Amino acid sequence: MLEKEVIDFEKSIVVGIVTQNQSEDKLNEYLDELEFLTFTAGGTVIKRFSQKMDKPNPKTFVGTGKLEEIKYFIKDNDIKTVIFDDELTPSQSKNITKELDCKVLDRTNLILDIFAQRAETSYARTQVELAQCQYLLPRLTGMWTHLERQKGGIGMRGPGETEIETDRRIVRDRISLLKEKIKVIDKQMATQRSNRGAMVRVALVGYTNVGKSTLMNAVGKSDVFVENKLFATLDTTVRKTVIKNLPFLLSDTVGFIRKLPTQLVESFKSTLDEVREADLLLHVVDISHPDFEDHIASVNQILQDIKSADKPTIMVFNKIDAFKSAYFDENDLSVEKTTKHYTLEDWKRTWMSKLGENKTLFISATEKANFEEFREKVYEAVREIHITRFPYNKFLYPDYKDAVENE
Repeated sequence: MLEKEVIDFEKSIVVGIVTQNQSEDKLNEYLDELEFLTFTAGGTVIKRFSQKMDKPNPKTFVGTGKLEEIKYFIKDNDIKTVIFDDELTPSQSKNITKELDCKVLDRTNLILDIFAQRAETSYARTQVELAQCQYLLPRLTGMWTHLERQKGGIGMRGPGETEIETDRRIVRDRISLLKEKIKVIDKQMATQRSNRGAMVRVALVGYTNVGKSTLMNAVGKSDVFVENKLFATLDTTVRKTVIKNLPFLLSDTVGFIRKLPTQLVESFKSTLDEVREADLLLHVVDISHPDFEDHIASVNQILQDIKSADKPTIMVFNKIDAFKSAYFDENDLSVEKTTKHYTLEDWKRTWMSKLGENKTLFISATEKANFEEFREKVYEAVREIHITRFPYNKFLYPDYKDAVENE
């Protein structure tokens, strides 16, 4: 008889602050995301703590009173991990750990942990390890708690600091080694990309968990790993795809997230080369998510950072099967109509209409809703790029409607 596997989720709490730059609603959105990240990493969130402050406390991030409240809650409820929504400085992390006497993580650390779990290939593991080492380097001092009681003065100088310096040197050497390793792999991947010839390259980009891999599987008949968790895809997958008789390369890339750690953007630059070298971007958006407009802004910002914002782009609004708008009564004058009351038709009349009919799609990758329209628009966009590159091939690839009629 098969034994039922019991997954032991780590009991955690999440902490965030409301500041002049971050409203309470915005904080709740971030904490929702942080809870999902915690679940993905293998934890369960028992409680949220938040505090209104002008700016984070430079010593303990939150105020001393709030820290005391968190400390008592941890003791009473056997909490294993405390996760902060923003990146903590090395000194903040050290002070909070000393005060709470339990595992303290920040958003960056949590994302790095998920990436370490998800890394399958040698290349992805190298990239994640590099990001982890860069994150760890300034925080080594805080880890040497057994040296804290050493006093200064005659006969007490040297060994403790030497031990930390030795560790710093080991981490720095490791960073140099990993950078060299990544350079070699980058060279190999650049060669692989150049060997693909002049085929049109299409890249799926978007926020994490919007359905890029599901769409890749539906279009390219691939078997990319799919799961309703954040960062299910870490390694870029490239597949040759054919719509009618027009071939092109379709790549599934790592998803983006708000407050993406700079170390990850740096170490995953080579993975993002697939986006940089793409001829066409399919920007996939989860339209059923209440904050999808923020997600679009985050992705556009990262595309700007990697100098890919000006590429031809089709906005693919996915998960229309899961989209639900809040009920709005036209006769109730006490309630103002906001974006949460918008139907799909209302959204289509907003800024989306300015993108142009050929630049927007509303689909469901799981239900394959509006897939014929998706194929047509992608075919036409790829065909346009292909004909620009090979004008003499124009007669080989007719308009989509003509191609359908000729079948």
